Amino acid sequence: MPELTDKLLRNMRPPESGRIELSDTKRKGLRIRLTAAGKASWLYEKSVKGGGRIRETLGSYPAVSLANVRELTLGLEAEASQGIDRFKNAKIARANAEAKQASRKTVADVLAIYIQQHLSGLRQGQERHRQLDASLANSLTFPIEALTRGTLQAAVDEKLNAGKDVMANRVAASLKAFTRWAFQRGYLETDVGAGVVKPGREKPRDRVLSLDEVRAIWRASHNLGTLWGPFLRLLILTAQRRGDILGLDWSEVNFELCRIELAGARTKNGKSHVTHLAAPALAELSAMHNGQRTGLVFSTTGTTAVSGVSKAKRRLDASLSSGFEAWTLHDLRTAFATAMAEAGEPEPVVDRILNHLASGSAPSAVARVYNRAEQLPQRATVLERWAEMVVQH
Repeated sequence: MPELTDKLLRNMRPPESGRIELSDTKRKGLRIRLTAAGKASWLYEKSVKGGGRIRETLGSYPAVSLANVRELTLGLEAEASQGIDRFKNAKIARANAEAKQASRKTVADVLAIYIQQHLSGLRQGQERHRQLDASLANSLTFPIEALTRGTLQAAVDEKLNAGKDVMANRVAASLKAFTRWAFQRGYLETDVGAGVVKPGREKPRDRVLSLDEVRAIWRASHNLGTLWGPFLRLLILTAQRRGDILGLDWSEVNFELCRIELAGARTKNGKSHVTHLAAPALAELSAMHNGQRTGLVFSTTGTTAVSGVSKAKRRLDASLSSGFEAWTLHDLRTAFATAMAEAGEPEPVVDRILNHLASGSAPSAVARVYNRAEQLPQRATVLERWAEMVVQH
């Protein structure tokens, strides 16, 4: 058998059919195959010490020259004598990489697990869920490993730059809690949220809506339609937290006793809470009620709370006078407390309506244990008076 040379290879002619193969006398196991279509390929076959055999294609000729393929096979022969099969190892590495890629979880995957295992058990779980969805919206399809501190910080700074300092703090806290949880469970190699900078300490708001301003908001709410209008008016009339009213279920509305009854799992402080429904508030709910006893009150599906509170408030603000000072929905609670205090109503009664644990200084141990009077009649009287003050024309 002639030795393979560049001249011999250049002068090879394709067979009329099938293929021909020429072996290299200098490199045992190396041969070249030429098909009837004129395609020439390098083949290599070699026993591996303590294992199987290498059977691989090493490229095509003349893209891979004779000198190059001989140098390559020299290295393969040396590895084979040591029991190394680089092609098998490469295939195993690729398979492992593909398996790892297939098992990689996205940000959305890990977030879904976090919501199910952790947030679902928190009273503020829905709010944190909403914050995380909005903050991570552009990263949900990314692998969880691709989440960076810069991405998280940008979400916080976006709120801060918009002048929403309180919300920026909330977002920072939610993101840091999520990444800490993901790190502790091995979804992240490092806690990328640990270094996220919070905007700073929150300052108590000095804004107190006057009674005239509350009345202006009440009138403007009638421009918001049949969903957001009643929501805002019920928020005003009950002086309850936005989340408590937004998540209100028909099963929590007691029409016979004219009140809302929330279990501790639904309130911020974990205590069950009763809120009297003044006549205008009861009328709002009665107008929306269609005989159903379950499902969310403020919802388009009955199962999930309606979204878009901020958008609805912007619509409301647009219908207020141009000189109306900036305000938040939470300011309605402050307005109620201030107006009732100025009207001479007892502070403990007002605090119970707001579902605050204590008023004034911290209560004594005795007070915490024995002062369980609900003062429901007094609370009903205060809320009826508040409703008359707001809706009077």
